[in-house]
Amino acid sequence: MKYIAQFGIIIAISLIGELLNRAIPLPIPASIYGMAILFTALCTKTIKLSQVKETGKFLILIMPLMFIAPATGLIESWSTMQEFIVALLVISAISTVLVAAAAGHITQLIIKHKGKEDKK
Repeated sequence: MKYIAQFGIIIAISLIGELLNRAIPLPIPASIYGMAILFTALCTKTIKLSQVKETGKFLILIMPLMFIAPATGLIESWSTMQEFIVALLVISAISTVLVAAAAGHITQLIIKHKGKEDKK
């Protein structure tokens, strides 16, 4: 029953993200709205981590399973993609490096910030 309640909280926040996506005419995916809402709710302690922790861990655990359908779609559209495969590979390589650099930089900032808090 605990998992159903936790999943319900996550789904409710996702629904709010979907509603915001339709109400606000910005090119921001609904999932980003949902993550921002959940992050804000966790930071402000509106939602306690214990209220979504186990289900969140489960969803992260099964995340690779969610990529099967998109990967199948890519395989089926291979003939269409062949004509611009070089551009796709270059874009993929550049975006991978940028995301890794951004994630590393943010992680370092968080570690420094947490170190300053621990010294206080």
